[in-house]
Order: sequence, then C-alpha cells, then structure tokens
Amino acid sequence: MKLNFAQERILAVVAHPDDAELLCAGTLARAKSEGAVIGICVLCRGDKGQPLRPLKNLVAMRQREMTAAAQLLGATLHVGRFRDGELADGRKERLRVVEIFRQFGPTLVMAHCANDYHSDHRVASLLAETASWACASPGYKTRSRALSAAPALWWMDTIEMLQFDPAFYVDVSAYTDTKEKMLGCHRSQLLRGHDGNFSPLLDMMRRQYTARGAQSGVAAAEAFRIHAAFKRTRAW
Repeated sequence: MKLNFAQERILAVVAHPDDAELLCAGTLARAKSEGAVIGICVLCRGDKGQPLRPLKNLVAMRQREMTAAAQLLGATLHVGRFRDGELADGRKERLRVVEIFRQFGPTLVMAHCANDYHSDHRVASLLAETASWACASPGYKTRSRALSAAPALWWMDTIEMLQFDPAFYVDVSAYTDTKEKMLGCHRSQLLRGHDGNFSPLLDMMRRQYTARGAQSGVAAAEAFRIHAAFKRTRAW
C-alpha cells in the first residue's frame, strides 16, 4: 500500500510545543514534499516545562521555538495559549479548536491518542475529536463558517509507544533529518535532558522512530491508527 498526501491539507493537533516533532513531524515533512499544505496546532503555552535552572520568559521562548520549527517545515502555526497541565474539555476550548479547524480547513487531522501519558495529551485528543465533527456542523457557531466536510482523523503514537497498537506505519526514513532539526529548535526542552524527572528528547525520538521502522521493515517510521467513526474515516 502506498499513501500519497498530494493535495491534502493536514493539521497536527498537539498539546505542547515539541509534541508534533516527537510523534508526527516525519509524516508532516513527507506530506509537505508530496504537495500537502501543513498546519500545526499547539494548544498549550509550554509555561511549566522549566529546566532545573529556570529560564526567564519561558512562554515567549517556547513561542519562538515552535514558530521556528513550523517555519523550518513550511507549516502554518496555530496556538491555543492554554496553560500547561490545565487543558480542559470546556466550552471556550472547544470553540477555539473548532475555529482553528475552520480557519485552516483540514482534510486530515493527526491528534494524540486518548490514552497517552499526559493529561494535556488526553484532553487534546478529546478536543480534536470533538472539533473534527463540530467544524462541519452549521449549527455549531464560531467566527468562521462551517467546513463543507469533516476531516479524516488519525491517532498518533504514544510517547515511548506504551499501550499503542499501530494500525499502520508511515515510512519517514527520508525525513528523520527534518524531524531532528525541528526538535533542535526546542532548546528550552533539550536543556531538560539531564533532569531526573525528564527524558533526553532526541534519544527518545530516535529510539521510537527506529523501533517503529524495525516493526514495519524500513529504517524509520511513525505509527498511527485511524479514527473509525462516521464521516471521519477515508479510503486512501
């Protein structure tokens, strides 16, 4: 089976500024090379991800980092500006995510798996699923018009591949350099690699894309599942 992303509009919906790099940036880079329009939606500000030696103006720094990473990919960046660890499935959050979907107009959304390790990831998953339906509902009012059709929705792998059974893999062997360069933009988080309660992100990302590649017979891969729900599933 060969996927081709030409003419797609792909939106990655993630909780934190470096989540797209870890879980789907290779697929986004591949899709971009095949002619897709790419967007990244980061819901949280990254305000609590401090290294052991706290950084001043961390929120502004993480905004610059995620902007640089998106520019490196040639992606449109959308932000929710919600606080880390406080992301909720509430009315204002739903309205914000639906409006982002309507502004970007995705044909395919990639979002966190509902059982990932962080509460913000799990809520981001729920918000993306809700918005994937509501964005095409004329009765759901935001500033922008409803989309003509709901986008397809894929669940991304979990961090460290825990409790995630892939349905399919995307070969990103030719795009690991892009993944790593994008992750390199997030210097504030790379500084946390020696923290006792954190993980060296580059090592973790390499381990994951290499393991998923080994499982699927290529050098590097990213794993996904399709959201098999009414109007959110597509044939490829």
